[in-house]
Amino acid sequence: MLNITNVSKSYDKKKNAIDKINLEILPGDIYGFIGHNGAGKTTLLKSIAGILNFDEGDITIFGKSIIKDNLDAKRLIAYIPDNPDVYESLTGIQYLDFVSDAFDVSLEQRRLLINKYAEMFEMSEVLNNQISSYSHGMKQKIG
Repeated sequence: MLNITNVSKSYDKKKNAIDKINLEILPGDIYGFIGHNGAGKTTLLKSIAGILNFDEGDITIFGKSIIKDNLDAKRLIAYIPDNPDVYESLTGIQYLDFVSDAFDVSLEQRRLLINKYAEMFEMSEVLNNQISSYSHGMKQKIG
């Protein structure tokens, strides 16, 4: 569950990019943010992901505050930007092993998850290829 409570962010201390946003997203819900350039969509998403600090309010992910329990909250979500930064000199499986090591995922668990998601995202056949050979969409999938 994602709870956004009275979240505000200003870049210039004059005008808020996001202003007292309140939102509850339950498991299984799907949301999209629509708005003009500068409406605060990316600011809010980066705040939720813990990439960007906000001025007021709080964001919790399954009860973990992105402010107070930053690492625990970040472990519960994923953020894939439009242009994911991945190590293109690695193969897909090398990159997934690298990320798994960073998040302390056991060998047994990572194999189960990699097999599950590689099949779901139709990537099983390309995991041994260098990421530099992937299309933009495939790079987003590996991210």
